[in-house]
Amino acid sequence: MLMTQTDRSVPASIAQAMVPAAAAIVLGLFVLFGVAFAGPEVIHNTAHDSRHAFAFPCH
Repeated sequence: MLMTQTDRSVPASIAQAMVPAAAAIVLGLFVLFGVAFAGPEVIHNTAHDSRHAFAFPCH
């Protein structure tokens, strides 16, 4: 019985997984610090406009 070995490059798959993970971390930090340093009125208006953009009633 012949056993064949598939050629899988572990570093390439790790590198491919790191790109979306790094993007998610950067986006998360941006949202976290953006909300942390924004005034309450700015946060409310942003959430309010987002609800209108997705056609959710908010009033």
